[in-house]
Amino acid sequence: MKRFCRSIAAAFSMFSAIPVPYFPWTEDIMRYMLCAFPLVGVLIGLLCYGWNTVCLAVSLPDLLRVFGLWLLPILVTGGIHLDGCCDTWDALAACGDQEKTAKILKDPHIGSFAVIRLICMLLGSFVFWMELKTYRPIPILLMFVLSRSLSALAVVSFPLSKESSLAASFAASSDKRNVRIICLAITGAAVTGLILGGAWCMAAAAALILLWYRFVLTPRFGGLSGDLAGWFLQTAELWMLAALCVTQSLF
Repeated sequence: MKRFCRSIAAAFSMFSAIPVPYFPWTEDIMRYMLCAFPLVGVLIGLLCYGWNTVCLAVSLPDLLRVFGLWLLPILVTGGIHLDGCCDTWDALAACGDQEKTAKILKDPHIGSFAVIRLICMLLGSFVFWMELKTYRPIPILLMFVLSRSLSALAVVSFPLSKESSLAASFAASSDKRNVRIICLAITGAAVTGLILGGAWCMAAAAALILLWYRFVLTPRFGGLSGDLAGWFLQTAELWMLAALCVTQSLF
């Protein structure tokens, strides 16, 4: 139990900006660290629900309520996944071979293409939050969980880039078989919850992005990397939110 709690703390220290006790990343702790990754999504979902409830209770303007829902995921994660997004966008914009894209992914600077796409993503996300007719706590919580369970599943299942030190480190340190089983169980539970909650469109959107991630984007970069994992998570959440907005408008 103590080892599992330390794995959770390590996951939060890596994938969130939440202060947690520090533990050395030993092999035992990292073995199931990826399994705790979806718990960061649970926290984000609960915070969004709490914020939405408080805003409605005190009759805050809708704009402030939506701004909080839009901002909370960024504050909790510290923007770690957006950083990977930006590196990936810069590499994609270069339209080069695997050697060139790997070099761009390593560059700590942000390019103009990444800035343009980041602005578009943030604006699009804000608009989708704004256009939600009603806040649905379970689908929103499951959205943050599903994106993370799929991301963790990909790290221990997809081919890894030779240039990927972070993703390769997580994959090498994980008990891949058991991590796959646990992440598949979490994914299955999240998808089932979305379908039963009438938000099947979100599960479908996540599946389409995962297919693109595996069969188009990953081969283009020579394998999965930490930056690509960040791109997938942010893109999956954006399209799941968009799908929920569209279906609410149509039905």
